[in-house]
Amino acid sequence: MRLALAFLTLCVALTAGAQEKTAKKKAAGHPPVIEGTQSETYRKVGETELKVWIFEPAQKGAKPLPAIVFFFGGGWTGGSPTQFEPQSRHLASRGMIAIVADYRVKTRQNAKPADCVADAKACVRWVRANAARLGIDPERIAVGGGSAGGHLAASVATLPGLDTATDDKSVSCLPDALVLFNPGTVMAPFPGLDLKGFGAGLDKAKFGCEPTEISPIHHVRKGTPPTIIFHGKADTTVPYATVEKFTEVMKAAGNRCELVGYAGEKHSFFNKSKYAETLAAADAFLVSLGYLPAKK
Repeated sequence: MRLALAFLTLCVALTAGAQEKTAKKKAAGHPPVIEGTQSETYRKVGETELKVWIFEPAQKGAKPLPAIVFFFGGGWTGGSPTQFEPQSRHLASRGMIAIVADYRVKTRQNAKPADCVADAKACVRWVRANAARLGIDPERIAVGGGSAGGHLAASVATLPGLDTATDDKSVSCLPDALVLFNPGTVMAPFPGLDLKGFGAGLDKAKFGCEPTEISPIHHVRKGTPPTIIFHGKADTTVPYATVEKFTEVMKAAGNRCELVGYAGEKHSFFNKSKYAETLAAADAFLVSLGYLPAKK
């Protein structure tokens, strides 16, 4: 297993630099142009069309494939769907359908975090509602993201509210697995935790809802999807202690939750110093769920 993971890490590292440069170039405009993808609108809010970009494997059989939906980071304020383009291309090459999604943010639509969560829920519902057409297995939809995008992914899996009135709630927005990179998981005071950094000090006016309503850790329950978290131990934006507590709460509820900590790493390390390593571990996690074939 260790040899396979090391080999996969090496393979990922060979293409990491070029992929990061490509993503940075395309992130300049919004909405971005992402070559080799199919783009569709999953939701329209006023004049804003919220899109997804779909990465498909080179070869698709008759059987529906597992999928993963990524939400970008940026403090609910900015950011680009291109952030997870490299990971998406890798996972598509391995046999999954990978999707990067846009959502409303403060700098573009004056959105509040509650609006971001509503968009994320609508997006996952759209993917599941269109699964047959897109060739996706509706019971194998993972959701991932980094920082604020990691918060959205965790929120989709845990929060009972913040849906939009027009959402078709007969279609579940609950993911089947979570792949989180330095995610915000604690948005309100929680026993045994000194809340600092991302989300700390925000109130109903800034969140667009009560802090506990938008705090994933407050809504963990038995049956929350299997989760892997990648986090820098030197992260001061989203302190490591918050994901340690989230992991503890997840396990106490009987859920699978793996926390992979990186000594000395700060925020957003996963697309920089540890890109290849985190992607290889995420790949192995998805293999363990049967979403990807084992590396030979």
